[in-house]
Amino acid sequence: MFLEVGKTVKVSDLNRGIIVDSGNDACVAMAEHVAGSQESFVDLMNAWAKNVGMKSTHYANVHGLDNPDLYTTPYDLSLLARAIIRDTPNEFKIYSEKSFTYNGITQYNRNGLLWDKSLNVDGMKTGHTNNAGYSLVSTATEGKMRLISVVMGTKSPNARKAESKKLLNYGFRFFDTVSPNKANAPLVSEKVWMGDTDTVELGVTKDTYVTLPRTQTKDLKASFVINKELRAPIKKGEQLGTLYYRVGDQDVAQYPLVALNDVNEGSLFSRLVDYVMMLFQSWFN
Repeated sequence: MFLEVGKTVKVSDLNRGIIVDSGNDACVAMAEHVAGSQESFVDLMNAWAKNVGMKSTHYANVHGLDNPDLYTTPYDLSLLARAIIRDTPNEFKIYSEKSFTYNGITQYNRNGLLWDKSLNVDGMKTGHTNNAGYSLVSTATEGKMRLISVVMGTKSPNARKAESKKLLNYGFRFFDTVSPNKANAPLVSEKVWMGDTDTVELGVTKDTYVTLPRTQTKDLKASFVINKELRAPIKKGEQLGTLYYRVGDQDVAQYPLVALNDVNEGSLFSRLVDYVMMLFQSWFN
């Protein structure tokens, strides 16, 4: 990014210096600004990686240069990409920018697929070191389906671009995205104790999507698990369980199962009746 010592830089410029330019200096400046030191920021990186499920990843520096204690996998990088797309949509938009000019110097995004008119690619990130080779995490959309491709360790920028394009084309040809359930549509009614009503409607707060091989979409099944016995009061939007989608014996997606309506506490008499019924149930179960 060609930062100058002692010069104040906008965080938005540092973001573009990291994402578009792959600037090591921008990585260092951002880390020290956010966490006070590079070492502390590495701790944050590892904590966040663990939080998104990256079980085979360990960060050792903020810029990604070769280090024996720095490692990851294609699967983990796909989890990272998905988290960025899902959780930081404003930051994700930067990954589609083809160039960035700072201090009179224009640099171009090294993700060559951004210029490919045969695919709707809008991210994400290239990487290269002598030991790791040329890598690319890419993502593209077709209709309502978004795919993420991860290619690591190729011999050249053209190779990582070509292999990524093959994967994306394969995915769009042989996979499909289905939407089994719609936001705020009741999926099931469950018994509620101690409430002013006997049941609560459960559903999801956003449309659910599952991407599968086209031949498997007909085999998709749904099931759910309730976290615990349901007692009032219950607030609309409160997560009460998990909705699972399965193909055969494999979970392929899961979503929070939430209350679609409030359930307030019932009257003293109705709560007493429920208490007695719960006692009877506990005795006979």
